[in-house]
Parts: sequence; structure tokens; C-alpha cells
Amino acid sequence: MAGIKEVASRAGLSVATVSRALSGKSNVSSKSRRLAQEAARELGFVPSYHASSLASGRNHNIGLVVPNVQRWYFSSVLEGVSETLLDAGYDLTLYNVGEQPERRNSILTDFLLRKRLDAVITVALVLSEEEIGQLLAVHRPIVGIGGALRGASTIRIDDEGLAMMATRHLIGLGHTRIAHITGDAGLNRDFKLPQLRQKGFSAALAGAGLEFRPEWHVTADFTIQGAYAAGRRLLGTSTERPTAVFAASDEMAVGIMLAARDFGLRVPEDLSVVGIDGHELSETFGLTTVSQDPRGQGRLAAATALALLEGAVGDSDGGTAATSAQDQEYPTEFVIRHSTAVAPGPATRTA
Repeated sequence: MAGIKEVASRAGLSVATVSRALSGKSNVSSKSRRLAQEAARELGFVPSYHASSLASGRNHNIGLVVPNVQRWYFSSVLEGVSETLLDAGYDLTLYNVGEQPERRNSILTDFLLRKRLDAVITVALVLSEEEIGQLLAVHRPIVGIGGALRGASTIRIDDEGLAMMATRHLIGLGHTRIAHITGDAGLNRDFKLPQLRQKGFSAALAGAGLEFRPEWHVTADFTIQGAYAAGRRLLGTSTERPTAVFAASDEMAVGIMLAARDFGLRVPEDLSVVGIDGHELSETFGLTTVSQDPRGQGRLAAATALALLEGAVGDSDGGTAATSAQDQEYPTEFVIRHSTAVAPGPATRTA
């Protein structure tokens, strides 16, 4: 069987470069990595990860913990993490926490502490200081997506600020009767995302001197179906209707648009709708939204984890110092489409 020297000769690279390329090290150009991988494939060379693990203490395996892999946001993050780790020669172990607290506890206190994981990426989960301390104590870098984690590197968006911006967009179009659909109490368990976006909404209203009307504040479960039902309750009233809705997610915005159709309301002529996410359906529905690119967040999280692992090389105890942790705000884009328009005049408003 061909060895690494033969692979290096075939690729026209040094043995050291081939070793780094095939072991998933980040300090290798994409061209060199491709040449090394092609040469290894042609010669039938398969690197021994068991041997390299013994030598380096690495398992080339990173754990990803998500609340619900079936939801669009989390599956998009998974795609970004997966493609980055595959390109780097790393395996991915997925932990789908679900709605069971005991399952989450067993994952964070048992599975993730096993030696076969080199790093951990968590999505939309708040870890306690004890949980973070356990992972750092066994020298496992942590990257969190969705909010700040003390002692860990994090990637987040400014949920409150973006919600304020989206609401101000409606106010700038002349809307004064603005409703908000947010997540139910269960969705505030970790990074309080619904709470943060509601806070931004309320701040925008207050800044414009507009009244926060409790009857125009409805909750759903961040799904199209849940928001559709909530939207029928919101828009089916015989009293005054809102002329605009800020939805805390694109899926809920779509649900509101479908509910509006049931009552003969036109979007945006009778009802403007804006969301947050950049969901794949937003373009189809012409939805004005804030695109947060979860796939890109996943790629950045994986790249950050790999960089932390590289930074741990040469550390006397193999660990990664907490001082290497960084809080990164991921860039977003406000995309204006045709679901928002100038507020209807008094003669055209629906009572």
C-alpha cells in the first residue's frame, strides 16, 4: 500500500504539507488540500486517524448540539457546519436535544465529555457556567451560535436591534397601527430570542410615540401553521385591525400573510408584513425581511472551532485558554421586497 511519501511525490508537495492537508489542519491552501486529496485517492492511501489521534490527541470529530434539527434554521446551520468540517477532514457528531430537558442534561454532562470529541458547537442553547466549566476542564473548545456564552467563543446577531430596525421600517412607511407576533413562553427558554425581538419592537414603538396595544400582541410557535392560526385570531376581529405586522420569524410572517388572504386583505395594500430570518420561502412570498444567513453562521462556527483547535497546538496541557474566546456579531442584510408599502389612507383602511 502506498505511504504518505508516495502521496507527496504524486501531489508535488512536501510530506509535511500532505500530512497537514489530510489531517484537516487549517493552515493549508485549498489548492494544496485538493492536490493531496486527489493523490491519496489515486493511490488508495487512507490516513490512519487512529494513529494520528494517538500522536496528536485529536479524534477529528466535532459535536454539534441543536434543539430541533427539523426546523429550517437549525438544519441550515447544520449544512454550514457539515460542509466546512468535511472540507477540513473532520467528522461531525449531531446531538438533537429536542424538547426533553433530561436528554439535554445527559448530552451536556455525559456524551460531550467523552474523549472522542475535539470541540463542541451549540446552537441556540444557553449553557450554565458549570456546563461550560466541565467542557473547558477537559480541554474542549466551545463555540456557541445564538448568544453570548461566558468563557466560550460565540456567534450571534443583534436580535433586539434588528427587530427595532424592522419595526422602524414600518413606522417610516406611515404605519401607526402595528401588531407583533412573537414566540410562546417555551421558546424563551434559552437565549430569549422572542423576548429580545419583542423588546426591539416595543422600543421602536416607544421611540415613535406609538401605543403598544396588548390585543395586537399575539404568540405562536415560530411555525407557519401556528402563525396562521394566530393570524386568523388577530385579523378576524370585528374591531379595528392593524395595518402592519412585525413577525419575529419569516415562517410566522408567511402564516400571517396566508391568514390575511382568508379575510380578503391584500398584502401590502391593506396589510404590510415584515419578518426576520432570510428563510428560503421569503423570496417566494415577496417578504421584506432581515436575512441572517444561518448556513454562513454554521460555516463560521466550524471555522472558529477549527481555529481554536489549531491554537491549542503547542499548549503545554493541550487546552485552549478562555482568553481565546471571542464574541462575533454576524453580519445581516435588510431585504426590502413587496410585502411592505406605505400605510393605507383613511378611506381605504379596513375597519
